Amino acid sequence: MTLITSITRHWLGLCRKPPVVRTLPTVTSNPPESACDGYPDGGGAGTIRRGVGSAVSGMKTLIHNPQLIWFSLLVGLVLAGHIFAQWVLYAHSYSVQELLFGDSSFAYVLSSFLLTFVVEILTVCGLVFLLAGLALSLSPEKGCPVSFVHGLKKAKKYLRPLTGWSMIVALTGTLIFITGQNSYLLSTWFPPFSMIPTLWSALWHFLYNVLGESPFNYVYYHPGFYLMSPGDTWGIMWAFKSAVTQTLILSAINALLFVLTLFVVPLLVLERKNLKEAFSGSFTLIKMIWSEVAACVLSLGMVLFMVSLTYLLFPGVTAILARDITWRAGDEWIASGTLYMLALAGFAFVVATVGGIAARDLYTSAKTGLMPESTGTEPVL
Repeated sequence: MTLITSITRHWLGLCRKPPVVRTLPTVTSNPPESACDGYPDGGGAGTIRRGVGSAVSGMKTLIHNPQLIWFSLLVGLVLAGHIFAQWVLYAHSYSVQELLFGDSSFAYVLSSFLLTFVVEILTVCGLVFLLAGLALSLSPEKGCPVSFVHGLKKAKKYLRPLTGWSMIVALTGTLIFITGQNSYLLSTWFPPFSMIPTLWSALWHFLYNVLGESPFNYVYYHPGFYLMSPGDTWGIMWAFKSAVTQTLILSAINALLFVLTLFVVPLLVLERKNLKEAFSGSFTLIKMIWSEVAACVLSLGMVLFMVSLTYLLFPGVTAILARDITWRAGDEWIASGTLYMLALAGFAFVVATVGGIAARDLYTSAKTGLMPESTGTEPVL
C-alpha cells in the first residue's frame, strides 16, 4: 500500500520535491556594450523586426484612434492646394516671368525659384504644423492620448520654431528641385554633374508618362477642362498634368527631408528645444536607430508602391485614342479614373498618417530603448 501511495503521489504531483537551486552566471562589473543600447538583440533581423513593428504599431494606433484620420484628410487638402497652385503657375508662369523678370535664362531660373518657394513654404508649413499636432495628440495626458484637434491647439504655442523649421525645409527642397530642373546648366559649368540632367529627365518623363496612362488619363478628359478654356483645352490639360508631376516630385523631396530630420518636430514640441538643439538632437537619435528608421520607411514605401501598381489592372484600350485631343472618354471612364485617383491618393495619405505615428513611436524608442505598443485602446472623440 505504501508503494502504491508513493507512486500515486509522484505521478499526481502530490509529493514534495526538493527545491531546485539555479545558479546565475557571473556578471562582470563592465559588461560589453550591445550593438544598440536598449535593444537586447542588437542589429540584424531584430532591427528589421522593430522597424516593421513600428509601422504595424502605427496602423494599430490609427485603428484604435480613428479620429487621427483627420490628419490624412488635412494632408490631402494641403497637397490639393499645392497642385492647384502649381496648376495656376504652369498656366501663367511665362506671362508672370516676362512681367516681373524679363525673358532671359537667368530670369527664368530666378522666377522659377521664387514662385516654387512661395508654394513650397505654404505647403511645408501646413505639413509641419500637422505633424506637430499629431505628435502632441499622441502624447498622453493623464494616461490617455488626446484628440487630434486638441493636439493642433497645443501646437499653436510652437508656431515660431515650427515656422522657422518650415522655412529651412522649404528652402532646401526648393533648391534641390530647381537644381534638378535646371541641371543642364550644371553640366555645362561643372562636368562631373553631367549625369544629373539625364536622371532628372528620366524621372520627370517617367512620372509624366505614367500619368498619361489609363486610368489617370481619363481624368484629363473631364468636361470641366473644356469649359475652363474652350480655345486652349490642350494647354489646360498639359498644365494640370505637369502640376501633378511637379507636386509628386516635390512631395518625394519633402518626404526625404522629413525622414532625414525625423525627430526635429518632436524635439521642438515635446522637449521645447530650439532649432539648433532639435536638429543636432534629431541627428543623434537617428544615428542610434537608423536601421529601424530605414526598415520602417522601406516597409511603408513598399506597401504604397505595391498598391500603386494596381493601375496596371485597368485596360489600355484607350491608350492610342487618348493621344488625340478631340477624343473624349465616356462618363463611366472619367468616373472610374477619378475614383481610382482619389482612392490611391487617400491610401497614400493614410500611409503618411501611419508614418507620422511610427515616427512618434521611433522617437520614444530612441529616447527610452523600448518600442511602445499601439497608443490607446479606445477611440478618442
